[in-house]
Amino acid sequence: MKAYVVGVGMTKFEKPESREWQYWDMVREAGSAALADAGISYGDVEQVPIGYCFQPSTAGQRAVYDLGLTGIPVYNVNNNCATGSTALMLARQLVEGGAADCVLAVGFEKMKRGALGGGADGGDFATSPVARHYGVMAARHGFEMTPPTAQIFGDAAREHMEKYGTTEAQLAAVAAKNHRHSAHNPNAQFQDVYDVDDILAARVVHHPLTKLQCSPTSDGAAAAVVVSERFVRSRQLAGRPVEIVAQAMTTDTEDSFASGSCIDVVGQPMSRAAARQVYERSGLGIEDVDVVELHDCFSINELLTYEALGMCEPGESGKLVESGGTTYGGRWVVNPSGGLISKGHPLGATGIAQVAELVWQLRGTAGERQVPGAEVGLAHNIGLGGAAVVTLLRAA
Repeated sequence: MKAYVVGVGMTKFEKPESREWQYWDMVREAGSAALADAGISYGDVEQVPIGYCFQPSTAGQRAVYDLGLTGIPVYNVNNNCATGSTALMLARQLVEGGAADCVLAVGFEKMKRGALGGGADGGDFATSPVARHYGVMAARHGFEMTPPTAQIFGDAAREHMEKYGTTEAQLAAVAAKNHRHSAHNPNAQFQDVYDVDDILAARVVHHPLTKLQCSPTSDGAAAAVVVSERFVRSRQLAGRPVEIVAQAMTTDTEDSFASGSCIDVVGQPMSRAAARQVYERSGLGIEDVDVVELHDCFSINELLTYEALGMCEPGESGKLVESGGTTYGGRWVVNPSGGLISKGHPLGATGIAQVAELVWQLRGTAGERQVPGAEVGLAHNIGLGGAAVVTLLRAA
């Protein structure tokens, strides 16, 4: 059975503590927008997978109770930065498996200011779910007094530079592109435009990554209504649906750790495997894709993901972004929303917000950031610990 996204909604992504709201306010705003976009009510929804990382158990119920008290199942999902796409994947599976005809996938986050920690409780990395990942980093690069997530990705950048000759300017070109894209996105946390020199001149977080190459902490929510083909026909939703053509999630394998490389430990093998599965299941390839929303938590991860998705050969990603091949007028438009770096990164919301952007692009309703003629979109969402989700969407 096919699954379609028929409604999407999101809040503006905000700097934490800059707006007086609670997580249920965010979900009410994003969820109501998605339901209105689909032309349905909460009473039509049969199940709700809802993702977040920094709230207590059953916060998902508290959040959606503001949409309605209908007694339907609510599943609380936590999969690090891949939480939103995991909730969406559960929604798709419920629909494709015939367990429900209409599912609301939601992701939200209310965060604190400042850099993310490394997933350790009180700094005890021995008990952290990502202890093995940081252990690989420390064995090769040592441990510096910089934010742990920036450090592990920054060390991946150092390896890429050493191995392939990638330059700091090429890393900065990723951030410059995404900040430029976000200028046309009213939902983005930032709309300021910076050039490569501005990016390089910003404060260094962990060499070679500067502040403007790092995604911020953010508050916000996103939602998507996922329905069956039967539901589309019965509600006469022609014109709204976007098909989820294929989707895959992978987790860490031996390839993540065997090499001792931070490039592998931050998820490039997972991303490559998920993309391969999606291409095999759909019969489509990266050459068929027009627009991509990918997980640029740090500029280096966008380059690593180009290679994992097959957009270029290993080591050629710096040249690809520098050539303009991933912006308007190039082969693909990557992160027209501004990506995590400029749109913002409320962990639980990110994966669903990526799909919301692609739905708008594939409908041709993305306004000033519209990718001309977009028919196929790809979303990539990854979390350390780890999980990588790749979703391929097509205009119905």
